[in-house]
Amino acid sequence: MERTLIILKPDAVQRGLMGEIINRFEKAGLKMMGMKMLSPNEQHYHHHYETISKIATRRGEEVYHRNAAAMMAGPVVAIVLEGVGAVDLVRKMVGDTEPKAAAPGTIRGDYAHMSIPHANKVGLGLPNLIHASGNLDEAKQEIAHWFSKDELFDYQTAHEHFTQNPEK
Repeated sequence: MERTLIILKPDAVQRGLMGEIINRFEKAGLKMMGMKMLSPNEQHYHHHYETISKIATRRGEEVYHRNAAAMMAGPVVAIVLEGVGAVDLVRKMVGDTEPKAAAPGTIRGDYAHMSIPHANKVGLGLPNLIHASGNLDEAKQEIAHWFSKDELFDYQTAHEHFTQNPEK
């Protein structure tokens, strides 16, 4: 089983979409291993977005600063999900990073519409509702950054009956 991190961003929290978004992951059979609401500081986001995912290195300091400011505009909800191929499944469910390009049926495609050129034009971070780990290595680092081992739980779900061999 893989684990991955999602963060419901301030725009998802402020728009009251938390339950709807979480519900999609639960309906897909993903298991919530930990969840918390918090308001991290810039240092926390710098570690997440630059030390782990290198956003400033890849896209520039201005993009990093706009993104960090957008993330600090309100509380976020961090969630660790577990399931078969969780990283890829969650990325598929979330949709393209740019909401305008996200397919209908994805979280971003259904609930957001902003384009990168418009966000750049008005000097905003891209309001795209949710962060999802980009790959398994990134997921492991992000989970360790956002959660202590004591904040993660193990329990049985009804879905595990269909995804695990009881004889092993």
